[in-house]
Order: sequence, then C-alpha cells, then structure tokens
Amino acid sequence: MADSREDLQNTRERVTANRQALEEFNRKVISEFRANQGKVGGEMAGVPLLLLTTTGAKTGRTLTKPLAYTRDGDRIVIIASFAGNPHNPPWFHNIVANPTVTIELGAEKFRVKATVTMGAERQRLFDAQAKQLPVFADYQKKTTRQIPVLSLTRID
Repeated sequence: MADSREDLQNTRERVTANRQALEEFNRKVISEFRANQGKVGGEMAGVPLLLLTTTGAKTGRTLTKPLAYTRDGDRIVIIASFAGNPHNPPWFHNIVANPTVTIELGAEKFRVKATVTMGAERQRLFDAQAKQLPVFADYQKKTTRQIPVLSLTRID
C-alpha cells in the first residue's frame, strides 16, 4: 500500500512539474510572438503559430495559448491535440462553452467564431493539417480519442 501511495505521489509530482514546464514554455513563446509580430525561434521556428485567447468556462478568466494552425480558404484551422494526451486540452472546453474568442495572428488581433468540425469535414481538415505538420498524425496515434478540429471564422 505504501508503494502505491509513493507511486501516486511521484506521478503527481511529475505531472505538476510537466505542467509547470509547459506553462513556462508557453509564456516564453507568447512573449516572443508578441515582441516579434508573430515570429518565434527555437523549436517553434517555422511553425505557423497564432495566440488563442479564450474565456474560462468555469472561472470566466481569460487564458492565452500558442497554437499551430493551418488555413482552409478564409477559415483558420486549429487542432485540440493536447500532444496526444487522453483528454482534450482545457482551452477546448473553454471554446465550446464560449465560442467567440480572440486570436493574434502576426501583428493582427481580432475576434473569431469557433466551430467544432465533424465527420468528413473534420477528417479532411485534420488530414490537411497533419500533412503540413506531421506531428499531429503522431498525436492521433498516441490516443484513443478522436482529436477535435476547429475552424475559426473572423467576425471583426
């Protein structure tokens, strides 16, 4: 029994450390993005990035995350991969509850309406993004959930 408690505590500590590392990484990317009109270096260099600001479904607080994106005509496409984790990222729950969100793209900042895509459209958009950014296909292989794909349509 003691081993199980220790294992659980070790797991919690690892998850907390990983979450803190991810939050710090995101803070640096957001800062660099804003300082350089949407351009970032390091491991994110060359990846098409936007900043997504959602309103918390439970808290009402704003939350900004850097995300990779692709385009589908006039729409912007994002994928709620959460790096292949078994559950959706918190920002996805926020966007479902409050689909009008703000994005920053390059030096521009504007509001969009988010729509969760379904069926053949979801698959087409997922495949197109995975073709440009193969890591998304890897994320899908890591999880049993169908990773949500969202389209963002500019409203102002």
